[in-house]
Amino acid sequence: MAVGAARAGEGFTSAGAARVLRAACRVAGLDGRGAELIRFGENALFRLASVPVVVRIARGEEWVSTAAKEVAVSRWLAAEGFSAARIVEDVEQPLLVDGHPVTFWHLIVESGRKATYGELGGVLRDLHSLAVPAGLALPSFDPFGKQELRIDKAAIPEDDRAFLRKRWRELRDKYAELRFESPKGPVHGDAHVQNLMVDDQGRVVLIDFEAFCFDHPEWDLMVTAVEHHSLGWQTDAQYADFVAAYGWDLYGWHGYEALRGLQEFGMTTWLMQNVRENEETAAEYRRRIAGLRDDQGPRDWRPR
Repeated sequence: MAVGAARAGEGFTSAGAARVLRAACRVAGLDGRGAELIRFGENALFRLASVPVVVRIARGEEWVSTAAKEVAVSRWLAAEGFSAARIVEDVEQPLLVDGHPVTFWHLIVESGRKATYGELGGVLRDLHSLAVPAGLALPSFDPFGKQELRIDKAAIPEDDRAFLRKRWRELRDKYAELRFESPKGPVHGDAHVQNLMVDDQGRVVLIDFEAFCFDHPEWDLMVTAVEHHSLGWQTDAQYADFVAAYGWDLYGWHGYEALRGLQEFGMTTWLMQNVRENEETAAEYRRRIAGLRDDQGPRDWRPR
């Protein structure tokens, strides 16, 4: 369902997302007053004050098919009894409001405990064991799908843009040479520990299905392996728990270095979309682009 028209040339900002939120809530029959912005990254996420609902707003109309996929994946996982985020069933979605896809999700009331890396490994093991039903059409994993658009639109220096385009072409060549040995199945596509929540009943809940796809499980193991071995964001014990729960360590695979390059590139282009939001984000982008330029150097990157 589409509402309004896209504002040509308007960048995606937290203020613009708030306007979309108010319009979407009016269409859905929800009260958007007092909504709290809880995250602004690839999408804007708002928590409504009136009902326990989270509203997710994507960057542009080109993501409407992705939003529809997220809704379908949520319904499938619910039917499987898999612990995952649930859409609000009595609201037609996704909505398209001023060129932005909007979806509505049941609020997950958190327990105050963060999910562990061992729990992440277990969730991925269970997810990868599921059989995707014939009626659920899922794309292949595409590590390049958003990159060109991000590079074109980002407010970054032109020499950075030229470097990123060159690196993008190099990574595509490396990707073409990859040979996977594992069978394909359901893949989350952005499988880091922040995409798990622990609810007030102690259940570990998988969230964020934007990159969900049908492909090789290595794509899900890539995130934590790179965060540990390249960025040092987990202790040896945490990573060992992850590997033990899943049952396989990607680091020993011949394609790890190619996947490391793809993951670090994606982490940098994801962040650079918001360099105008605040100086902290801009500073972290500068650290990351410097790291990409010195490909074998140490990484002083900070989680965002």
